[in-house]
Amino acid sequence: MPLTIQDGYLVYPTTKQNTMTDDPPSPPSHTPAVRIDKWLWAVRLFKTRSQATAACRGGHVKIDGRNVKPSHEIRLNEIITAQVGDMTRTVKVLGFLEQRVSASLARNYADDLTPPAELEKRREIVHSPLFFRPKGLGRPTKKDRRALQKHSRITEEYP
Repeated sequence: MPLTIQDGYLVYPTTKQNTMTDDPPSPPSHTPAVRIDKWLWAVRLFKTRSQATAACRGGHVKIDGRNVKPSHEIRLNEIITAQVGDMTRTVKVLGFLEQRVSASLARNYADDLTPPAELEKRREIVHSPLFFRPKGLGRPTKKDRRALQKHSRITEEYP
């Protein structure tokens, strides 16, 4: 096919395709590959990607009871169990996501299957003070400090 010149530019010949009779383009034969550490970070299970990678390396992320490496490529409908802090989160992969998105959009890519008992663990953690001292009593005396040290093994001294 000969080259043509249009408006001073060299133009390569193209074949026109009849869009009415052509088959529609087929979808890609492969599914998109997303690393599990990227996905865990993108759906907001971990605050940073480094934390997600460390959790995978430390054996805190499992698929079907098997530890996975950070480079493991996830598949649709996989059930992922991740130890996040004191609780074990269980999520199902609904879609692939490489970039971090807002929390409301992230819900579309992961289905949270965490049992309610695990979610209660976060609410149960309450830090109570080592001792109770009523307000307004002022600075503890030497006798009070010794009693506190004896019961709570506090080694630091008050100024």
